Amino acid sequence: MSFRATMVASVLALSMASLAVSGAQAQSITQALTRAYDYAPDLQSALLAAKSAAENVALAKAGKLPTIGASIGGTYSGSLTDAGFTDGTSLTTGLTYNQTIFDNFRTDAEIEAARAGAEAAEFQIRNTEQNVLLSVVQAYMSVLSDRQLVALRRENVTFFQAQLQSSEDRLEVGEGTRIDVAQARARLAQGQATLDAAINSLEISEATFQRYVGVAPQSLDGSHNYSRLVPRNLQAAISEAEVGHPAILGAKAAIRAAQANSDGAQAEFGPSASVTGQVGSSWSQPNSPADGFSGSVRFQITVPIYAGGAIGASVRRANIEQIRSEVDAMSAYDQIRESVISAWAGIQSADAQITAANAAVAAGREVVEGVIQERDLGTRTTLDVLNAQAELTSAREGLITASANKVVATFSLLAAIGNLTATDLGLPVEVKSAVRYNQAVEDVWQELRTIAE
Repeated sequence: MSFRATMVASVLALSMASLAVSGAQAQSITQALTRAYDYAPDLQSALLAAKSAAENVALAKAGKLPTIGASIGGTYSGSLTDAGFTDGTSLTTGLTYNQTIFDNFRTDAEIEAARAGAEAAEFQIRNTEQNVLLSVVQAYMSVLSDRQLVALRRENVTFFQAQLQSSEDRLEVGEGTRIDVAQARARLAQGQATLDAAINSLEISEATFQRYVGVAPQSLDGSHNYSRLVPRNLQAAISEAEVGHPAILGAKAAIRAAQANSDGAQAEFGPSASVTGQVGSSWSQPNSPADGFSGSVRFQITVPIYAGGAIGASVRRANIEQIRSEVDAMSAYDQIRESVISAWAGIQSADAQITAANAAVAAGREVVEGVIQERDLGTRTTLDVLNAQAELTSAREGLITASANKVVATFSLLAAIGNLTATDLGLPVEVKSAVRYNQAVEDVWQELRTIAE
């Protein structure tokens, strides 16, 4: 079989396979990202963590508000004596009121720390969102490139089968040698092994895809229009990342929380004042002179003098945590900057590799066809044909890998600058956020209204 006939047969086989896959619903990168956003357990977990952090605001604000309670109790007693049986009942009701009216601004610091913590948790949602979406793109392109590699290596096996048959035919007519046949058979075995390896890799890639997206991959296409979100140059990308990346914004919120915690710890050294009120009534049968209404109000000021070193240790620990939060922020800046530069370089490298691979593939096709013709004329050997095909296959695999790397590097850059979010990508989803939940828990009187209802 000639080289052209082999290529035609391979193209027809690939076309049939493409038609078979296209029978399933097409699945673009945008569709995969959309489904993964709604499905991702990690993103849902981050949302719940943010809601949990928001509750700390309500817990902190409770320190400035009163606690009010009601009580009711009853007693029945009886006694049997020589004079006969006597019994009695009593009923008491009461209301209590407790409130800290001054605590050296410790509660204010706790509220600020809780709000900063809730803000940091909201940024963590955005950071998790980016990580999830980037993982989806990586899994998507892994499946797509592995499928292309399987098709290429299957085509390669077909080519080697044709060369083996050609070598055997040439041997029968006395134009070839047994060495040619052995070399073709060995190269066919090697091609089959690489095909099996590609199929195994594809199965793993499809399993990873289903883990993130929630469904098996269908007909995939690596084209997208998100390159428009890439900054015009590297410096612009770094500047955008330093301003808006959720990891950096979260680190800033963590610094605010640590500063507030330090203020709260230092406030422990100051005085505090509280007021306590109580009103109640009692009724008994038979009647008692103590029956009626009673009430009391108590005001108290306390000043810490010595607490066994606990207050000092608390302040020192808070100061250390504040310094650590600033160090973590510096680390976040460095990591984000590194990620931006790495992703930018990845795009440039992939572009260069694609250009080189396209040239190598174009030249490789001509070389293979020419070597086959020369082999048929007796100036080349079967080994020359096999080596030329191996170089062409290597160039085509390089093109597949470089094309996938270009897409992954593009989305990696978007993630590095903080723009790989559902909002920035325009995904048709309900954006996961705890902002409204945060606003709801700020309503500290909701609990009282719920009881009243």
